[in-house]
Amino acid sequence: MRPTIRTSLVPALTTLLLLITTTPSTARPPRFAWPLHPPHPVLTPFARPPTPYAAGHRGVDLGAPTGAPVLASADGVVGYAGQVATRGVVSVHHPGGLRTTYEPVTPTTRPGQRVHRGDRIATLEPGHEGCPSTCLHWGALHTSPKAPRTYLDPLALLTTAQVRLLPP
Repeated sequence: MRPTIRTSLVPALTTLLLLITTTPSTARPPRFAWPLHPPHPVLTPFARPPTPYAAGHRGVDLGAPTGAPVLASADGVVGYAGQVATRGVVSVHHPGGLRTTYEPVTPTTRPGQRVHRGDRIATLEPGHEGCPSTCLHWGALHTSPKAPRTYLDPLALLTTAQVRLLPP
């Protein structure tokens, strides 16, 4: 009798799962890190708008004291560092069409500057509406010539994205 796909794959998948979960030396660290030193409570979570022009919260608000260093969440190139309306903004372009933004800040970087994960890129300032105290608005946007711009939950960038198999 010929074994079914399900019964022949279960031992192989179980072995793969054991290798992934029991070999810490092969686990990759996340590519992205928190843009603030701890603690960094999430005051306002990401809320994807139902349509591109609808209301939503296109980032997360992280609580921190005025003057806190704002750090690059990943390696990239500063695309913008300056004022937008009444507050300072820094944007960093990362490989793969991802851009992160940080506001309200006083930039300590300049456009075109290469930054690495954890480098100081700005200083946190007060002035973000809707926060009960000083907070950093951290946003993430994916751009691609073949797809529409998509806002992402920046907290999802902090994961190692390990494979998890569910029982059959």
